[in-house]
Amino acid sequence: MAEKKMIIDGIECPFTDERNVLEVARNNGIDIPSLCYCENLSIYGGCRLCLVENERGALDAACSMQPKNGLVVYTHTKKVLESRHTTLQLLLSSHRADCLTCEQSGHCKLQEYAHRYNVVEPRFDENTYNHERLDVSSPCITRDPSKCILCGLCVRMCAEVQNIAAIDFVKRGKKAMVAPAFGKMLVETGCVGCGQCAAVCPTGAIVINRQIPEMWKMLNDPNKRVVVQYAPSVRVGLAEEFGMPANEPVTGKLVTALKRLGVDVVYDTNLSADLTIMEESAEFMEKLKSGAKLPMFTSCCPGWIQHVEKAHPELMPQVSTAGSPMEMMGALIRQQFNNSNDSVGDDDVYSVAIMPCTAKKFEAQRPELEKDGKRLIDLVLTTDELARLIKAAGIDFKNLPDSEPDSPLGDYTGAGVIFGVTGGVTEAVRHQGLHCHGGRPDA
Repeated sequence: MAEKKMIIDGIECPFTDERNVLEVARNNGIDIPSLCYCENLSIYGGCRLCLVENERGALDAACSMQPKNGLVVYTHTKKVLESRHTTLQLLLSSHRADCLTCEQSGHCKLQEYAHRYNVVEPRFDENTYNHERLDVSSPCITRDPSKCILCGLCVRMCAEVQNIAAIDFVKRGKKAMVAPAFGKMLVETGCVGCGQCAAVCPTGAIVINRQIPEMWKMLNDPNKRVVVQYAPSVRVGLAEEFGMPANEPVTGKLVTALKRLGVDVVYDTNLSADLTIMEESAEFMEKLKSGAKLPMFTSCCPGWIQHVEKAHPELMPQVSTAGSPMEMMGALIRQQFNNSNDSVGDDDVYSVAIMPCTAKKFEAQRPELEKDGKRLIDLVLTTDELARLIKAAGIDFKNLPDSEPDSPLGDYTGAGVIFGVTGGVTEAVRHQGLHCHGGRPDA
């Protein structure tokens, strides 16, 4: 195949199968701003920030512009810069700008572009942002319509990747907004709390329900023994959060950081991942011998479980009855301190789980996860929340010494790591010499 090239700002930019001019530019080190584009989603072309000028002086959206051999475009002419400045002014006029107290401050693309293009005030004096109430019905995420810029990333992520379609564009004109249909709250929809909408939101319109204040309160309570478990994938996400390579082991640093924060006991959820593997393997073999309907689906993902309960209840008999690793470790922690001989009893234990998924916040609140009137897990924090705690405490994470998790629940086989790396329970089951027929049970 002959090499194809287009000219961007006088630079020859080779390309092959890129979908649009925006991808060609970024692959050649030219950053064209965009608020509504994601390479994993369909092309929307709604924010109009990625406009470029062609040789005829016309403006076109780089995200929907087909790359052609010999095509010439310019990304920062006077016309382009004036267009971006005006667009950002209009976006700021419809966005509640409380940046100092916004959860997304410092990570907000709108904020970044406003600084980049010297936009210091909105287009209009009056506040024209949406005044609909906050949606705090979900234990996982909060939706704030006043900060929505209608980029549609959350809508497409929910519909195209997660296949849930819990939210969409509603109303028209200046009343247009992103929300569940018929004025419902998120908790009344098919939302599974996965948090992928929050992951792609460029502003603070959808954010994770952060529970950092509750954690600080418990850490500073002398009458509470704070016991933390951390999931296998957290150690990878935490490395990236502090600018370290994703493949660099940071388990020891993670344990040290938790201890310096004031955590009393630290356990690795890998142990209960081992237990989950064994329980699900045994259950699968029983189903196989009895001729029960297959495949058997894992019960480890709370988002998946919610989806089955809400959309496919007929599949519930095929879902494993084993608890997730977080649930099992929560039960072990309660049992461990209930049977301990020291002065700290079960009532004084505050059980915290550091998990990579916002849906775990919902799982911890399920009524099934209550035993003898006590929750197995009192609080779930995401990797991002833990990173914020570490930064707030002024801890130099990169240079921390390594520590080992506490005994007796700190040892594990390593099968749980495979469990997390592959994303499938079956792979870990195979690692132990068992064979699941019909592919991944959670596929």
